[in-house]
Amino acid sequence: MCGITGLWLFNQNQGTDLKETVRKMTEALSHRGPDDSGVWVDESLGIGLGHRRLSIMDLSHAGHQPMASQSRRFIIVFNGEIYNHIELRSQIEVKLEGKKQWIGNSDTETLLASIEVFGLKEALKLSKGMFAFALWDRENKNLLLARDRFGEKPIYWGLLNDLGIAFSSEISALRRVNSFSNPLDEDAIKSYMHLGYIPAPQCIYKGLKQLPPGHIVEIKANSYDNAPEILPKPIAWWETSIEAFNQQIYLKKNKASSPLEHKIKSLKELLQEAVRLQSISDVPIGCFLSGGIDSSLITALLQESNSTKVRSLTISFPDEPKFNEASYANSIANYLGTNHTEIPLTSKDAQSLIPSLPNIYSEPFADSSQVPTHLLCREARQSGLTVALTGDGADELFGGYNRHRLAPLIHRRIGFLAPPFRRVLQTAIEHAPFKLLGISSDGLAQQKRQKLSAAIGAANSLEALHTVLLDSMPSEKGSKGTMSHLPNAGSPEEQIMLADLINYLPFDILVKVDRAAMAVGLETRAPFLDPMVAKAAWGLPLACKIYKKNGKTIGKWALKELLKDYLPKELFERPKAGFAMPIGSWLRGPLKDWANDLLNPTIVKRNGWFDPSEINLLWEQHLSENYDHINRLWPVLMAHAWLERWE
Repeated sequence: MCGITGLWLFNQNQGTDLKETVRKMTEALSHRGPDDSGVWVDESLGIGLGHRRLSIMDLSHAGHQPMASQSRRFIIVFNGEIYNHIELRSQIEVKLEGKKQWIGNSDTETLLASIEVFGLKEALKLSKGMFAFALWDRENKNLLLARDRFGEKPIYWGLLNDLGIAFSSEISALRRVNSFSNPLDEDAIKSYMHLGYIPAPQCIYKGLKQLPPGHIVEIKANSYDNAPEILPKPIAWWETSIEAFNQQIYLKKNKASSPLEHKIKSLKELLQEAVRLQSISDVPIGCFLSGGIDSSLITALLQESNSTKVRSLTISFPDEPKFNEASYANSIANYLGTNHTEIPLTSKDAQSLIPSLPNIYSEPFADSSQVPTHLLCREARQSGLTVALTGDGADELFGGYNRHRLAPLIHRRIGFLAPPFRRVLQTAIEHAPFKLLGISSDGLAQQKRQKLSAAIGAANSLEALHTVLLDSMPSEKGSKGTMSHLPNAGSPEEQIMLADLINYLPFDILVKVDRAAMAVGLETRAPFLDPMVAKAAWGLPLACKIYKKNGKTIGKWALKELLKDYLPKELFERPKAGFAMPIGSWLRGPLKDWANDLLNPTIVKRNGWFDPSEINLLWEQHLSENYDHINRLWPVLMAHAWLERWE
């Protein structure tokens, strides 16, 4: 895991010290790679590449980057891991009839050799891993950027005004260029206001973009002589929606090909293999254990494959019993026999961390679980771990979110009603007792009531319904955000799952984890995002993911079946909690002054992203304790904190 950056100057841009500029950009990523750094430049062509290294595989100098291929044609800066690189080496040796001579044991060297032997696209398809890399082709004088299938590793790229083309793992490196003055992008701001994050290809700055997951882009020499403002179009080498749809078509055509128990057994074997591959490391490795289905299964599989106790970590909230689920994780760790650490998180810890969030997330980002996630990563690193396995991706693949079950249900049962009838139902919900709605009468109840009312208003369209449920600033009338597009899938439930896999996972969940972990030089790995595991999930019938029991629909059935092999069901069968934290109550207490400053109507008006009167009302209602508006206030707080820091 590393940080990459680079700059390609227009016409060698007289007056720019290329090597020094790339060095400064690279140093901005030192947190992503504390173990080594390197810069390579070709002054004659105005191209420079920079790299910061977190040593995971082959800790020797043989893994140093930027790295040249054996033929010297390609220069690469690589961020991530190729988990099956030993297998790829064997394929390369067969292809070259044993003539290949390896310098070291790094997966970067393997990737370069794969590109030379198989070509770029085939090398990408053969690779199981998470990555973002830049490849300079000395023969064709082209710069190629590539990103992994699901977007685990980030890469930003684009124009730095009239200076040239630049790329980096994080925007903070691009800001190190002296002439950086790209204006804010209005479309990206609108996306953030409704989602709490900025999806690819958008970036908070005009002229810059995020490379979408599963895409490559080729930047050719002299292509900007006449129209430097026009960027080349990225090309997909992997399309999640097509891969998933093809698996589901195959399932329909071959219903009798494999009994269900065989599919579940095959899924287990694929997960075991994914955990085995992702636990290969030359540095200490552990896992995050929340006590939920996903992390418990990964922890069980990791412990199963180790003869010694594996390290597991969880967050606790000792002062907030309603949010504290550490006891579940402790019970599971005791049963599995892991070496477990519980990390207590208090409001004081959050108070000390929150001001640094704009530095960790160099774009506006507003998933409040970013706070405990970063503290968990920080503690893991301080305890001696360099790599941690996570359960990310399981919810999107196996139907773990409430919206996967409830959105299609609301659409089927209410969507056919005419708008006037739905408005009557909305009014009834807005005034119904919480007990009648099945909602506990705490501050969070207002959030749930508002979401439910907005969902009913949009129930005639599955796309609109999904948009409302994702919107961070909805109203009872619905969402103001751009309508989400639902990909083709075998059922409405799987449409929403797949949409979340394509959008919510890479641009919220994986951004949260990548930045939180890399800020302290920790690598996280997600075995559920192994491509073979994903294909197996798409090939399962819907009932293996979302099933009905006693009149209720329950997600992640297949994973629960697998977990029964490792744990008694009373240790894990309970409602999904998510990685929530008591930030709402903290904003009324120790974080009140910080929030009050950022939500001041003068500040809100000056920044111009949100309506001052609306935000002031939300803040007053939140402070009254009759409402909990954390989901609507947190994006405002994070936006203003980011603007105060960077703009």
